[in-house]
Amino acid sequence: MASVAGRATSRHEHPPLDPTVVQRFYDRMRAVAPAAVGAIERDRADDPGRAFGDTACGRLVGSLDQDGVRALGMWVHHWCMRFYDDDTRAALRLLRAIAARPALGWTADEVHWMLGESQHAAPAADARFTLPLAAAAELAPGVLRIDLPADDRVVPA
Repeated sequence: MASVAGRATSRHEHPPLDPTVVQRFYDRMRAVAPAAVGAIERDRADDPGRAFGDTACGRLVGSLDQDGVRALGMWVHHWCMRFYDDDTRAALRLLRAIAARPALGWTADEVHWMLGESQHAAPAADARFTLPLAAAAELAPGVLRIDLPADDRVVPA
């Protein structure tokens, strides 16, 4: 498949995004990161059986507009892919809750970035494709100019 830049790519290789676009993603994620860290930490110490809407993460999601929820989703996706360990249950629950939200207005660039993050994650991170595949499902056919992974371990949201 040819990339936007015209360079041939393999099924698992993603053409690079414009650095300015990526910087905007990081700026948006940085804006929600402090609240996300606090919510995840509170939820890690709280009752794991509590309904999501009653958790700190659930309240945070409920307080954000669609752009904020997408930024939060991208941040938690990035965080989970980088720091995946046995104690990410609250973050993974947040990730799955965002993946289950319909019509967030994901862009092809956002999905492209998350898929790249997922491709570089360790295989032990079972949920690495949960959010990007859910977001990709919102895109019109042909908008995403890269192949989606065929990963039989993708956990549905």
